[in-house]
Amino acid sequence: MSQTTSAPVTSPAGFSDVKGWFWPADQLLFDWFLKRQDRGPEQTGDLLELGAYLGKSAIFIGGYLRPGEEFTVCDLFDSPAPDDPNSAEMGRSYSTLTRRAFEANYRAFHERLPTIVQAPTSVIGSRLKAGSCRFIHVDASHLYEHVHGDIRAARELAAPDAIVAFDDFRAEHCPGVAAAVWGAVATMELKLICITGTKAYGTWGDPEPARAELLDWLSLRTDLWHGVEEVAGAPLIRIDGKKAKAPTPPQPLRPAPETAETPEAPDAPGAPGMSTAPGTPTTRPVTPAPAARGLLARALGRRR
Repeated sequence: MSQTTSAPVTSPAGFSDVKGWFWPADQLLFDWFLKRQDRGPEQTGDLLELGAYLGKSAIFIGGYLRPGEEFTVCDLFDSPAPDDPNSAEMGRSYSTLTRRAFEANYRAFHERLPTIVQAPTSVIGSRLKAGSCRFIHVDASHLYEHVHGDIRAARELAAPDAIVAFDDFRAEHCPGVAAAVWGAVATMELKLICITGTKAYGTWGDPEPARAELLDWLSLRTDLWHGVEEVAGAPLIRIDGKKAKAPTPPQPLRPAPETAETPEAPDAPGAPGMSTAPGTPTTRPVTPAPAARGLLARALGRRR
């Protein structure tokens, strides 16, 4: 059954108010890879996210959209899952997910919504042009069969030297993601550039230029530990972001309204402690009851 809600959706006052799992180290890497693409005019293409939850990473990615490009987000949102295992996963992890909440969050930071494909991610290959995307974030199902399909779609849609980020590839509750990502390294020519505690970053193009530039950048960061290991015959940068300092977050289009202090209402004549009219707000502190005052006095060591 499609889950819907008529409850009002509150727009976030700031990026930290948007619920989701998007840690500072990965914010730094998204920022670095996307800005690197801006520095190279030959790197053209659109942006794509498979799996959006409530929009935290989508809001971040949307800030790097360039004129003439498209940003596409594909998620089931309130739609029924395509199979029983996926339906069970949705019920466990995303029972409060709605498209309305995603749109409210995104509109708080961007004037225009991305192109939304409300459907299983298995349809995305038929909705976008092959080789059209320069940055792809794969963060949908955790089930091996679905992730494997998402990786195949990402390979087809990736522009030359596009960057693809895979979420939860090493989480203990998501072994299917790990199997699919490392399987793509072994059998689909995916070349990983770096990994963090939650995401893997790779390409189907030449990884060496990005890898070399990333190492130079990391050598200047005091908040990110990094090391390099040979994995599957190629260097892999490991990044520890426990001390990572997040980049400047996306800013809301309209600042949050300031909350003015409620003025104290005057006492009604002959009725101390009562406001002048029913319902009149007051900021007067509550006077503790005599018993409470006695307990407080003893706690503070006061003597009569």
